[in-house]
Amino acid sequence: MDLERFPSPFFSAVFFILMFSHAEAYDYLDPNGNITLKWDVISWTPDGYVAVVTMNNFQMYRQIMSPGWTLGWTWAKKEVIWSMVGAQATDQGDCSKFRMNVPHCCKKNPTVVDMLPGVPYNQQIANCCKGGVVSSWGQDPSASVSSFQLSVGRSGATNKTVRLPKNFTLLGPGLGYTCSPAKIVPPTIFLTPDGRRKTQVMMTWNVTCTYSLMLASRNPTCCVSMSSFYNSTITPCRTCACGCQNNRTCVPSDSKIQSVVGLNKPAKDNTPLVQCTKHNCPIRVHWHVKLNYKEYWRVKISITNFNYRLNYTQWTLVAQHPNLNNITQVFSFAYKPLLPYISANDSGMFYGMKFFNDILMEAGPDGNIQTELILKKDKNTFTFDKGWAFPRKVYFNGDECMMPLPEDYPYLPNSAPENVIGLSFLISAFLLLELLAFW
Repeated sequence: MDLERFPSPFFSAVFFILMFSHAEAYDYLDPNGNITLKWDVISWTPDGYVAVVTMNNFQMYRQIMSPGWTLGWTWAKKEVIWSMVGAQATDQGDCSKFRMNVPHCCKKNPTVVDMLPGVPYNQQIANCCKGGVVSSWGQDPSASVSSFQLSVGRSGATNKTVRLPKNFTLLGPGLGYTCSPAKIVPPTIFLTPDGRRKTQVMMTWNVTCTYSLMLASRNPTCCVSMSSFYNSTITPCRTCACGCQNNRTCVPSDSKIQSVVGLNKPAKDNTPLVQCTKHNCPIRVHWHVKLNYKEYWRVKISITNFNYRLNYTQWTLVAQHPNLNNITQVFSFAYKPLLPYISANDSGMFYGMKFFNDILMEAGPDGNIQTELILKKDKNTFTFDKGWAFPRKVYFNGDECMMPLPEDYPYLPNSAPENVIGLSFLISAFLLLELLAFW
């Protein structure tokens, strides 16, 4: 027997895992979504260069919330960071070899974070100093950029002697991003304010980081519950939708909130501190089919935060439903259709209005926001039958929420069986005959 024709189980397993990871990283509602890091070498120094690093979030509905992004890499040689503007390295490292000018960071693998708002102007550059918070491209393109400047030494001072950094990592703020190797691209070109002269940087390289929910969390981070005006049954979130945990790791709803340890303090790994529920999710999205009109129908969406440790700033909600192609009005939320493909118009993004409800507060009395939608019926497709009025998929902050099982959806009440109808007719006829006999 020729054993070489049969692949090794080990290699088969590795191939399956790689393919599965790639599939998880691909989002068909945002096929081009990624975070691109662009390094522009704007000038040479005696032993290195000065570069501006720009982080562009091209994801339509996944932003970076507080406590913000953390960027890391490994130097290819023995580089040091002499100085930084708009960001800072979290650890200086061992700079004991330098006697006169001490570098900002001497680590082989520096870790960099954004500066907080309010730093002195001489430590700022454009698009910096937002505490690492970066909006999604679909929500606010002008706020989907973050930048900083660094001066690198001991790196070489020409295009041929500079070596690109490697092993890039990005936390946003938790796990989930995988970054590509740096790749040299054509130098960035700038126009002067009058538009009559072009200038270009000395050298440019890009790094592309993509998100995978499988890397971010083993369990979902949100769930969906449902209800309707035509059925008194409320379909709750599935039990253990976001993983099961014991009561020691959650907060009872009747506890004194002020006594909770770690309240309102985000963990470094973004671990939530949630209220004890059957679903164990930090976020619950409730879809309620509220009213039925002749040519329209109305839906109410409520988002509840069960996380005592986090306010969700610049949150986003994405829903997929065939009738979103004909949405008439949205109350109290901003709305934008998602059109990743010309042939599909069944998805949309909801987000808060600035200074009104763009922050979903931590668990408690204020940890709830809601909206109502009015949708126009399509006579060819509209029905309340078989759960059609409920969304196909729901995403909160870019993470897919756990949906109820299809058999648990609130369905239209079933019509009465034939034998029940016949029995009702006989009883009515008997009563009528009795009444006539009496008269």
